[in-house]
Amino acid sequence: MKNLAKIGLTIALLATQVSLAFGADIEVTQPSQVTITNLGSVISAGIGLAIIGAALLAFAYLVWGGFEWIGSGGDKAGMEAARNRITAAFVGLFIVAAAWAITLLIEKFFGIKVISGPIEIPRAY
Repeated sequence: MKNLAKIGLTIALLATQVSLAFGADIEVTQPSQVTITNLGSVISAGIGLAIIGAALLAFAYLVWGGFEWIGSGGDKAGMEAARNRITAAFVGLFIVAAAWAITLLIEKFFGIKVISGPIEIPRAY
């Protein structure tokens, strides 16, 4: 239960920092009260945080597989497990890169800002 609380607090702190870094419109009037003035900014920051977090996790999985490979000591079962972990990490990195590319394509073709700022859907006047 303590680990879950630590993970939740870490995610909340990272989300706050990423939303501020992406320029989300968040006003802090008192330490206990946070007002969100633009929901599109928060969604945009969440998407950016998800992509960055997924890339970092896939990279960590890749490093873990590398350490497993080194630590296997030539054991076939250990090397196979490490190879599977490394393969899964590369697949994860590919999926993250594809998701990032798709969001950039959506931004270009439809004129919707998803990662580069608050989500603004163009209107026909």
